[in-house]
Amino acid sequence: MSEEVQVKAPESPASGAPSGGGRPAGRPAGGPGGRGKFFRRKKVCKFCTEKIDSVPYRDVRLLQGFVAERGKIVPRRLTGVCTTHQRKLTRAIKQARNIALLPFAARH
Repeated sequence: MSEEVQVKAPESPASGAPSGGGRPAGRPAGGPGGRGKFFRRKKVCKFCTEKIDSVPYRDVRLLQGFVAERGKIVPRRLTGVCTTHQRKLTRAIKQARNIALLPFAARH
């Protein structure tokens, strides 16, 4: 009389199985500590805080901070620049590209 006993291994949240929470498996709930909701600080416009009205197209160092590695203009939601300054920034980047201060695209 041999009885077979099947032992079921406990499921871990990082096992790849759906956790039912709507978030990917293995990620902590709410960010880095896993405690509650993750609070992201609101980004403030760099140009508004420094009271810069016009964005100079000749200032290549300033403009390079708003252009990605591949040559794309970084969107507002990532940089934290306000709408009016994002428009001025875009125009300045395009002017700098046209007079060859900034590249249009990155090299391979």
